[in-house]
Amino acid sequence: MSFVRVTGVIHRSSTIGCMSQPITKTQEKLLKLLGERVNSIRKEKGLTLEQVGHKIGKDRQSIHRLIKGDFNPSYIYLKDICKSLEIEISELMKGL
Repeated sequence: MSFVRVTGVIHRSSTIGCMSQPITKTQEKLLKLLGERVNSIRKEKGLTLEQVGHKIGKDRQSIHRLIKGDFNPSYIYLKDICKSLEIEISELMKGL
């Protein structure tokens, strides 16, 4: 499968990373868990998808795709998300 660059993020179809390796079920589950974690923290902070995105120059759809586990975010993207949530990346990754 292939990747498409949208808003500076590499989105997956059925592959992950630059090497076009098929995404495993384990990786898919981890991306969904990551998205659930972002969504949980977002709700705890009382933020909308739009507010999270606005703080880092991303649109609502981009944040929604992350929350759904629909793409493999880059480290920089995750740092931006953490900035908008006012947390450290270690807090986001805790328990994953």
